[in-house]
Amino acid sequence: MTTVFRNFIAGEFVSPAKAAPNLNPSNTNEVVGDYAQGGVEDLKAAVAAAKEAFPAWSRSNPQLRYDVLMKASNEVMARKEELGALLSREEGKTLPEGIGEVTRAGQILSFFAAEALRLNGELVNSIRPGVGIEITREAVGVIGLITPWNFPIAIPAWKLAPALAYGNTVVIKPADLVPGSAWALVDILNRAGLPKGVLNIVMGRGSVVGQAMLEHPDVAAISFTGSVATGRRVAAACVAATPMKKVQLEMGGKNPLVVLDDADLAVAVECAANGAFFSTGQRCTASSRLIVTEGIHDRFVDAMTERLKGLVVDDAMKAGTHIGPVVDESQLGQDEKYIAIGRDEGAKLHWGGERLNRETPGFYLQPALFTHVNNSMRIAREEIFGPVAAVLRVKDYEEALAVANDTEFGLSSGICTTSLKYASHFKRNSEAGMVMVNLPTAGVDYHVPFGGRKGSSYGPREQGSYAREFYTTVKTAYTLA
Repeated sequence: MTTVFRNFIAGEFVSPAKAAPNLNPSNTNEVVGDYAQGGVEDLKAAVAAAKEAFPAWSRSNPQLRYDVLMKASNEVMARKEELGALLSREEGKTLPEGIGEVTRAGQILSFFAAEALRLNGELVNSIRPGVGIEITREAVGVIGLITPWNFPIAIPAWKLAPALAYGNTVVIKPADLVPGSAWALVDILNRAGLPKGVLNIVMGRGSVVGQAMLEHPDVAAISFTGSVATGRRVAAACVAATPMKKVQLEMGGKNPLVVLDDADLAVAVECAANGAFFSTGQRCTASSRLIVTEGIHDRFVDAMTERLKGLVVDDAMKAGTHIGPVVDESQLGQDEKYIAIGRDEGAKLHWGGERLNRETPGFYLQPALFTHVNNSMRIAREEIFGPVAAVLRVKDYEEALAVANDTEFGLSSGICTTSLKYASHFKRNSEAGMVMVNLPTAGVDYHVPFGGRKGSSYGPREQGSYAREFYTTVKTAYTLA
C-alpha cells in the first residue's frame, strides 16, 4: 500500500477527497506515492490561512526568518541522498543529478536565510529644508507560486526561500506530475518553525487549483514557471484581476550554442552534449540549437556523434546512467512528434531519436541529433523540451550571431571560441538574459539573477539579491523634522 500525501493548509494536513499516483518514469510499475488532488475550496482555505498569518509574519524578527531557513537548509543537506533519490524516482533525472539539485535547494535556502538579515533601506535628503525621506522595502502579501515538473525541488526552493525571507506568506501549487519533492520541502520548512498558515501547499490540476489561485482577490502576486502559452494566460489573468496582481514569469527557451572555427573541439562537444542532452534535455536553458561555422562543422558533427554513442540511457537510479527517461508518455510523444516534424521539413536525423526498451517499462528516448537544419524550420524555432538538438551550419561569426538572435526567445546563449574578440562581442551582443563562454548554456549559480528576454521571461529576475524586486514592494516615507 502506498502512502497518501495530503495537502498542508493552516498548519494541518488535510485529508483529500481524492489522490493520484506519482509514477516513476524509469519504471512505470512503481508508484512513488499517492498525492492529494486538491480543489477550489482547498485553495480558498489555504489563501485564507496565509492572509491571516501575514500581519505577524511580515513584521517578524528577521532572526526568526533566518533561523527557519537555515534549519531547513541544514535538513535538506543532511538528507540530500534520500531527497535526491525521491527526485530521481519521480522526475527521471539521474541520481547524481537528483542529488545535485537537492544540494542546490539547500544552498538557496541558506543564501536567503542571510538575505533576511540583509534587507535594508535608504535615508535620502529632500530638496525641501527640514524634510527627511526614508525608502524601505516591505513584504507584498500572500504569494501564489506555480512551479514546473523539470526541477521539482530547486525551483520551489528559489521561489519559496525569498518569499519567506522577505516576510511574505505563501500558497504553492507544484506541478501535478511531480509533487513529491515540493511536498517534502514544504514539510521540512514547516517543521523548521514556521508559524501556522505562513506556508501552505495545495496539490492538484493547474486548470483547477492554479486557476483558482489566479482568480483569488487575496493573492497579491503570482510567480510562475512553465510554458509560454500558459505564462501568457497567467499574465493576462493577473492584469485583469481586481486588484491587479504582481506577476513574475519564467517560460521557454530555444537557446543557441555557437561553435566557431577556432574553438577547442573537445570543449565545444562537452558544452553541447551537457547543455543539449543531460537532464534528458528537459531544461529551459538547454542548448537546442548548435550553430556551427563551416570550418569546424564536419569535425564537430563527427565528434558529437561519437560522444552520443557513449551516453548510457537507462533507469535514473542505476549507476553509470548518463541520461534518464523522459518524464512521462505525453512528453515522450511530443519529442517523437518533433522528430517526425524535423524529418518532414527536410532536416536529416543524423543520429538517435529512437524509443528504447530497458529492463523496466519506462519512457526512454535515444538522444536525437539533426543536421541540415535551417533556422526557419520548426525544430529550430519551437521549444521541444527533450533530448533533441539541431545543428545549423553557418559561414562565419557574423552569420552565427544573427542566427543565434533570430528567435522569439532570449533566455540563455553560449559561444565556444578561443578568441577574446569574439567572446567579448558575443557577450555584449547576444540577445539573451544569460550568456556563457566555453560553458554549457544550462547551469547557473544560485546567488546571481536568473532570467531572460523576449518571450522567455517577464517581470523581475529570480534568484540572488535581485529576487527582492519581486518579493518586496518599495515604500517612500516623508517626515517634517
